[in-house]
Amino acid sequence: MFNFFKKSDSILDLLPQVRGRYIEHEPMKKHTWFGVGGPAEVMYLPKDSKDLSYFMELCPENIPLSVLGGGSNLLVRDGGIRGVVIKLDSPAFRTYHIEENRLTCGGGLRNVDLTKILIKNGLGGLEFLTTIPGSIGGSVKTNAGCYGKEIKDVMLQAEIINRTGEIRTVPVEDFQLSYRSSLFPEDWIITSITFKTEKDSGENILAKINEIKNKRLKTQPHNVKTAGSTFKNPEGLKAWELIKKSGCDKLSIGGAKVSEQHCNFLVNTGNATAKDLEDLGDEIVQRVKAQTDITLEWEVKKIGIAK
Repeated sequence: MFNFFKKSDSILDLLPQVRGRYIEHEPMKKHTWFGVGGPAEVMYLPKDSKDLSYFMELCPENIPLSVLGGGSNLLVRDGGIRGVVIKLDSPAFRTYHIEENRLTCGGGLRNVDLTKILIKNGLGGLEFLTTIPGSIGGSVKTNAGCYGKEIKDVMLQAEIINRTGEIRTVPVEDFQLSYRSSLFPEDWIITSITFKTEKDSGENILAKINEIKNKRLKTQPHNVKTAGSTFKNPEGLKAWELIKKSGCDKLSIGGAKVSEQHCNFLVNTGNATAKDLEDLGDEIVQRVKAQTDITLEWEVKKIGIAK
């Protein structure tokens, strides 16, 4: 396989001088919930929105760009990712601002970190989001949701930066959010999201969050290397029921296996490769198709080069 990571092939000389940081050959397994994946050719950690805008404006168009959120719901292949992987990891992307019942959060803020913000300020309505793995910015593209509530129900607008470096405010309607999907342009990066909230007591908010957490603990794997739900639910059906019905609930390949607690979750038992996990998922798709004539669609995003 062609090795695009040779020192002589470095793309750093082609990238603009920024105030943030560039890291060459950064192992993606350090940044994903599955704990697998080859290196990013270059990882870019922008200092703030202006730094990112400057980078996007001057970065050569032929250099591939990828955006990394919290690393959940993602499978990076073993050959790594070409071009630049952008991660909003600086404090500038983890801030928040409250104006009446509107809460604006930086795109790099982790969903779980919303808990203290909501309780401290008596802001209800976003409890479901605090229990979903990942970051605020990454929640939009898949219209993240659980237990009857989705991002589209609480989002008002987002600030984005496009491939030309333009900073724009985009209303939620323009994203056309639907079940686990959106019409989200590949060249947009979300730097902040504004949500609508409702006044509530800290005690009620905490109780609602704990209720959702307890449901998850009883039905979904935790303290293991998993990326969340692997497949989308077909309309009117449950993916896990189709997987179980097709005899896939005890499958394993290499270091990857189907979770014993919830068969729509794949688990890295400790020594899985990205190929193990992808092959296991593809095997499930084939068996479910053969048994039910239904084609499961991956919810986990697969990116990078196979090795």
